[in-house]
Formats: sequence, structure tokens, C-alpha cells
Amino acid sequence: MKDFLPISMEDMNKRGWAQADFVYVIGDAYVDHSSFGPAIISRVLESHGFKVAIISQPDWHDPASIKLFGKPRLGFLVSAGNMDSMVNQYTVNKKKRSEDSYSPGGKSGRRPDYATIVYCNLINRAYKDVPVIIGGVEASLRRLAHYDYWSDKLKRSILLDSGADIISYGMGELSIVQIAEALDSGLDISDITFIPGTVYKTRDPENVTDGIILPDYDSMLKDKLLYAKSFNIQYKNADFANGKPLIEKYGEHRYIVQNPPQRPLTMQEMDDIYELPYMNNYHPSYEKDGGVPAIKEIKFSLTSNRGCFGGCSFCALTFHQGRIVQARSHESIIREAEQMTKDPDFKGYIHDVGGPTADFRRPACDKQLTHGACADRQCLFPKPCKNLVVDHKDYISLLRKLRAIKGVKKVFIRSGVRFDYMLQDKDNAFLKELCKYHISGQLRVAPEHVRDGVLDLMGKPRNSVYKDFCNRFDQINKQLEKKQYIVPYLISSHPGSTLKDAIALAESVRDMGYMPEQVQDFYPTPSTISTVMYYTGVDPRNMKSVYIPDTYHEKAMQRALIQYRNPENYNLVKEALLKEGREDLIGFDRKKCLIPPRKITNNRKNARKKV
Repeated sequence: MKDFLPISMEDMNKRGWAQADFVYVIGDAYVDHSSFGPAIISRVLESHGFKVAIISQPDWHDPASIKLFGKPRLGFLVSAGNMDSMVNQYTVNKKKRSEDSYSPGGKSGRRPDYATIVYCNLINRAYKDVPVIIGGVEASLRRLAHYDYWSDKLKRSILLDSGADIISYGMGELSIVQIAEALDSGLDISDITFIPGTVYKTRDPENVTDGIILPDYDSMLKDKLLYAKSFNIQYKNADFANGKPLIEKYGEHRYIVQNPPQRPLTMQEMDDIYELPYMNNYHPSYEKDGGVPAIKEIKFSLTSNRGCFGGCSFCALTFHQGRIVQARSHESIIREAEQMTKDPDFKGYIHDVGGPTADFRRPACDKQLTHGACADRQCLFPKPCKNLVVDHKDYISLLRKLRAIKGVKKVFIRSGVRFDYMLQDKDNAFLKELCKYHISGQLRVAPEHVRDGVLDLMGKPRNSVYKDFCNRFDQINKQLEKKQYIVPYLISSHPGSTLKDAIALAESVRDMGYMPEQVQDFYPTPSTISTVMYYTGVDPRNMKSVYIPDTYHEKAMQRALIQYRNPENYNLVKEALLKEGREDLIGFDRKKCLIPPRKITNNRKNARKKV
């Protein structure tokens, strides 16, 4: 039967189930759409014959909330949701967010901090002998010792703090089925140590073949540089073809073992997963609350690919989706688009066709599918690899087919596009297509900064590359007789960015002629190179020292400089300019100066503490 999965005993009875095989506890509202990880995992298990029931956003103050379906036959699945629960709940300034787009009505407060740990503790108190499998972004990126920004501590593997039995990390479709089938065959959860894409606990790592022993947790607590070295080892072993098992010791006799990642999905497997019988909406029980806001942008968007070889230092995709791009077939995507046009809410606009990077439709080079991604080099950084295959023909063809579907008025591309990758496309075919058909006045790209030293630490192309792209964009729009603009995403206070760098970025904003709306303070989220820099003060790739802007006040000044035209930022901007001896930027010449001269008033106090 095509329907939402059970969220109550009444639903389960309608299906004629006496017991669920798995009960899936999730931190988000239940949205049965392929952009939501829990929906994919549930439907994949269902397609293999397993019965899955959903407990969405249980009341963590009430132990009975976890007992809704009783004891599952095989185990509990736990996910904090589509985001790390701490990122979901807190701003970069560690203030509670007022909204949660993954909760009914967009209301915050429907999930606990460190949701995976809290849910697992509830389960362990209620059912001591039931296997608990954790997954999703939160578990995946906290699978080994990791720096936690909100507590400002190096935390243990989430497997220990949650009391769960095993982690299915990464996207999880292959490993979760293998775990389910192993449990169904009668294997004890403690014996499931052989599945790629999983992390497990052991007291004896002697049976781990070809494993790499990481610095132990107690030593890393005493020496941050050991954590940086450990992370570099992890980063170089995040590939299915050349990754080794990693062993991390805790105390005298406890070990966490990370198996190598799962292999990439084939195109047929991608098609099969995205064509499972999703309801493509939030559960109707949320209608009374106004629905779930997160559905708005993705309901009429199409996932074309996953994985990314971009290699940005502040992005955790390498640790979650991996560097090898996997793509769906044209036929599968078109079938989904045609189905969209039948939805009464569809107005003719496909909001996006993409993934982590929209214009990546194939692996970076032909050898990746057999030999994996290179452990000691990036595909695009610092310069595009000589083996990089640049080909937009497949993506252009897909977009043309989508535009031709009856009922489709316009196809937008809102996923990120790599401008350095597009520059390698000498005939400009894709950029012309993009400007002519797939944007509406503005193209959002992510140069992130303008200072090459900061860009190098970010893993982003040099500023000259971005300028070349802007020139090409302007030339093409002139040929098309269109007035369209680039809207840059910028990051303030990234490791390596000094006040001088921030002032240079502000001058660049001045020369653009408008104040960007999209500015993000660097957010140290788990398991990124940039977060390791923030915590340790070194770049884990070469162990060189990195300047860290780590006080509220300096971070506030760096952000204010980018949005210097905002009158509320005047005091901070002037303070930064005076501190760096840049009085030349204070005056009435709008072409040169950032702010006019006037007195600083109401300076904030107590703003020097570390974030």
C-alpha cells in the first residue's frame, strides 16, 4: 500500500502488523520525501521487506514516548534529523534559534540538544536488550573523537556517549540493509563488525585487518596537535577504494573501529532509491500546525547527484557523502519531474536540479570509480588536476529535456555551482545555457573571500579566478542582452582571516557597489578541516600555524566590515579601521571610504571572551 509509514498503533494495525521490525526515532518532523534522510532509509528498508514504524520528535522528558510501538523485532534506528541538532538549535553566537524549519509550524524547541544521545539514552533505559543503530548527519560526523563547538571540548565518539551499538555513517542505504539482513539472520549486533560504512565498539582490535591506530583519546585531550594529526589520517582514509580501518582507543580496554566507507552507488541504484514510493510531503497530522516549512523549497526540486570533489575546508561532505559524484539517469529525473506537474500545487517552476554541486554529473576523473579519490591531492584545489574531466554536455542535455516537459515554465538552478569548474569549460556552453534559461536576474556563487591566503585555507580558488568568472559572466549576459548579477556568498572570521583581511574584503564589497545579504560567520561544525584549524590553531594538512579570530568582539568586527553600510555596524567598523590604521577609509568620498567620520557611541563591554 502506498501511504505514510506508521506513526501510531492505529496506523500499524491498518497495515496488519503485530510488530515492527524497526522503530525509527527521528529529531525532525516526519516528511516522506527523498530530500530527507530518514525517509530514504525507511523506504529502502521497506523495499527489502522490513517493517518500519516512525517515532518523530518524541518528548524526551517522558520515557513512555519511546514505547509507542513497543519492542521492535530487530532494533531501533536513531537519527537527529537532516541537520546536526546543535546547528539546528543554535546560531554561531550560541544563541537559541527562534525557528526550526524541520519542525511543525517552524516552531523551535521540539528536539533536545545532542538529540541522538538523548534519544538513545531513552531507548536504553526502556529496552536494555534491543540493538540500537544510529545514523544521519549528527552521528556520521561525530563517529570518532571530534571537537564540539558548543561545549568547547574534544568529545568522545558518539557511539560511546549514546550507548548505541553501531553507526551507519555516510548516506547509509547499502550499510543499513546489510545490518538489517545480518540481524534478521540471527546474528548478534556485537558480531556485526564487517560491514563497510559502519563504526562499532570492541575490547579487542586484534582481528581488525590492516587497521591504522589513531592517537588515543586521552592523549588528544592533553595535546590538541595530536587531534589535528588524527584528523588528517581520517581525511586521507575517507574513500571506499583506499581507506583503511581506523582504530581509536579510549581508556585501557575500549576501542572504536571505523570500517572503510561504502562504495558509491551505481546509477541504477540511485534511480531505484529516488523512485521509491515517497508521499513527497509532510505527514498530514502536521497540517493543523501549518505544515513543515522545510518542504517548501524541496517539494518541487530534483536531486540530480550526490557527492562532491570540490574539497572546501569548511564543508563536511567528504566525511558524509564522499568525494566521488554519483548521478541519477535522465529518465529517472524526468519521470519525477513529470509526476511533479500533476501536483495541484505545482505552478510550473522546478526550483532546483542539482545536489551538493549542481554541475557535477560525473566523477572528477575516470579512475575514481576503480581506484578511488586521491588521498594526497584535491581535484580542483589549488588548481584543477590535469586528469580532471570537464564535461557539461550531460547536464545541459538533462536541463533541455526538463524544460521541454509539458507544464514546466522554468527550471531554476539553486544548488551551488563551481565557477572554477565552469571556467575549465572553454566554449562557455553551460554558462550561456545557465544565463539564458536557469537564473532570474541573479546567480549565487560562493567565492567566500578575496584574500588568497584565506582562500588557500578554505580550499577555494584564488580571487583572480573569481574575477575571471565575473568577467565571463558579464560578457555572456551582454551578448544575451540580459541584466543579471552575481550574488556572492561570503564567510567572515574563517581561520586565517585577520582584521586586515576583513578590511580588504570590505573594500571589495565597496567596489561591487552593494552590500551582500548573504554573509555567514564561520561556524565550526563537527568534522571539517576548518573546525580542526579553529580548535587546534594549525592546518591539519601541513601542521602549519593558523591565525584564529576567536573572540565575540573580533568576529563581530569582521562581520560588520562586510556589511559596513548598515548603520548599526558603524561603531564596530570604525573601531576595526582605527585599530588597523586605516583612517583613509573614514571620510565622505563614497568611492573610496567605507564610513563617514563621527563619534563612536555605546561601545559594548564584556565582548572579549572566547566564542
